[in-house]
Amino acid sequence: MLNRRTVLATGAIAAVPLSTPLSALAQGRKDAVTLAMTLEPPGLDPTAGAASAIAEIVQYNIFETLTKINADGSVSPLLAESWEVSPDLKTYTFKLRRGVKFQNGEPFTAASVKFSYDRAGGEKSTNKDKRTFAGITTQVVDDYTVVLLNKEIDPDLLFVLGQATSIIVEPKSADTNANKPVGTGPYQLQAWNKGSSVVLTAWADYRDAKAIKIKRATFRFISDPAAQVAALLAGDVDAFPRVTPRSVAQFKSNPRFQVVVSGSRAKTILAINNAKKPLDDVRVRRAIAAAIDRRAVIEGAGDGYGAPIGSHYVPSAFGYVDTTGVNPYDPEKAKRLLAEAGIKTPLELTLTLPPPPYARQGGEVIAAQLAKVGIIAKIQNVEWAQWLSGTYGNKNYDLTIISHVEPFDLGNFAKPDYYWGYNSPKFNEIFNQIKNAARPADRTRLLGDAQRLLAEDSVHAFLYSNQWITVANKNLKGLWKDMPVFVNDISALSWT
Repeated sequence: MLNRRTVLATGAIAAVPLSTPLSALAQGRKDAVTLAMTLEPPGLDPTAGAASAIAEIVQYNIFETLTKINADGSVSPLLAESWEVSPDLKTYTFKLRRGVKFQNGEPFTAASVKFSYDRAGGEKSTNKDKRTFAGITTQVVDDYTVVLLNKEIDPDLLFVLGQATSIIVEPKSADTNANKPVGTGPYQLQAWNKGSSVVLTAWADYRDAKAIKIKRATFRFISDPAAQVAALLAGDVDAFPRVTPRSVAQFKSNPRFQVVVSGSRAKTILAINNAKKPLDDVRVRRAIAAAIDRRAVIEGAGDGYGAPIGSHYVPSAFGYVDTTGVNPYDPEKAKRLLAEAGIKTPLELTLTLPPPPYARQGGEVIAAQLAKVGIIAKIQNVEWAQWLSGTYGNKNYDLTIISHVEPFDLGNFAKPDYYWGYNSPKFNEIFNQIKNAARPADRTRLLGDAQRLLAEDSVHAFLYSNQWITVANKNLKGLWKDMPVFVNDISALSWT
């Protein structure tokens, strides 16, 4: 049973500057909407960076994919009208939608698909799913038929092809999509006010433009929890997906708002740099895990919204096994493990925290818990761009708190150059078997083996699977109930 707690905000909430007068509140503009996000993306090309904030703005709005992921996790056609899968699960034949064009006027064809996927898997690719695309050969049959030949069996491929890393790009504009995105979707970029907001407007030449009810969407960036609440209460924001869970009670009791509690595939972890001493010693990593009370972290970081996890896998996912008992909360065991590893306490480590409230709030809780076993976690708060470049890019950290939101990302543990520096031939072997297991029973067994190995190796201190809170104007319709991926599908929104 999930532990849920609501907390009333305390203290004064400072007014935040409004981008529009109160007399022109967002909810009064029936063809416009203002959404808020905690983090600003570093760019607008999801094939060029790992930040999920990119997809929150562009996925299904500016850029489209062959398939579309729905709120319940199902997959439906988007740029592909239909598909057939061969009996060996390695050949996919897609029939493409006709009459589609890119926002620069170029036509969408099978050649666009081949270019996009070849680019995603190419030598110079920075796509975070490069490994997936590198194993795919794309063949053009005719302008509206494309065949994908996969070296491996991947039952989740149709889902993967609906993610932001699988967007179809237009060759002439591909290299400038970070700042001037060009897609086939219903919206175009109107303005990006760095540090403040991104504005999208409906594209008049979209293939189904008459069905789009929201003509203008503004994304505001608000990282401070108190400012998030203030913006909602002031009416400056119509919806805040993944808002801080604090003050949920006051929004639930306010008839102006709706509160949606969403399930997710996100894994919030205390990531450990396995390549750095003494963190390369499994006993030290196990000591860190044993020092942490997951329930207390869920209370402090997520206000009670979340489910404990013991590996990089969530209870709602296929093949899940409960590994929370592998490294249970046991401070005395943590002290013994540190002693066995020859660690003289206090052990000083840096705890790097990006801006999201779950990280900053959770960091305070975890630092206090680690201190009780002789580990001094020096908190270093960084901005999102610094985290992406320094922590994720340059691997310059000891510990960090981050939520990995991708549904199918076990493969990251098979990448020795990934930012956490884990290199296990045993895991690599298991993962390769997973990728080539056609029978569900075999995949279930192997997924369980992978989860148990990650828990036993204590690659990270695995914390919890998130529940996300969306607070929105009660008259805004079309919000996702659950969030298998992070997107804000503006074309699905409307006002009553």
